[in-house]
Amino acid sequence: MGRLDEQIRFITEIGRLKGVLRQTMLAGPGRRENSAEHSWHLAVMAQTLAEHAPPGTDIGRVTAMVLVHDLVEIDAGDLFVYADAAQQARQEEAERAAADRIFALLPEERRTPEARFARALDRLQPMLENLKAGGGTWREHGITADQVLAKVVLIEDGSPALGRYARDLVQRAVRDGLLAPAPGPG
Repeated sequence: MGRLDEQIRFITEIGRLKGVLRQTMLAGPGRRENSAEHSWHLAVMAQTLAEHAPPGTDIGRVTAMVLVHDLVEIDAGDLFVYADAAQQARQEEAERAAADRIFALLPEERRTPEARFARALDRLQPMLENLKAGGGTWREHGITADQVLAKVVLIEDGSPALGRYARDLVQRAVRDGLLAPAPGPG
């Protein structure tokens, strides 16, 4: 098989990402987002929000990362971001096996500014969808503000400006009844 044949085989395989449904509900169409749509949305976010990335961040590299970061879901499926630790551990193992099968090694170690900014976008985008969908999966799964704020830390790590914005979104979501407040002490 020649190089072009191998490239076409890879392209054909990654087209399967369009069939992987995520937990996130889309407000307009009233259906679940697929992983290909999610990746496209993140790529546009990377370009649009580039000014909020840390200085020196290579936005072209961020865009490339967010376009491929969920390819492992072709085999592993999507895991709800608020899944418990045991489910997350199983998912990580499944994603490693999928990465080995699909492209040998997923270049997303989250050590570079680009990888951290890509992860920040990946955590911010579902928050925006939940807001547009009137609480979406937050309401469906009984998610509380403290659970969302635990993910906002990952946004702050990649972009302090987007992290501040995300914290404000959580406060507005609680105020507007779209997200349950954090449970009170004991």
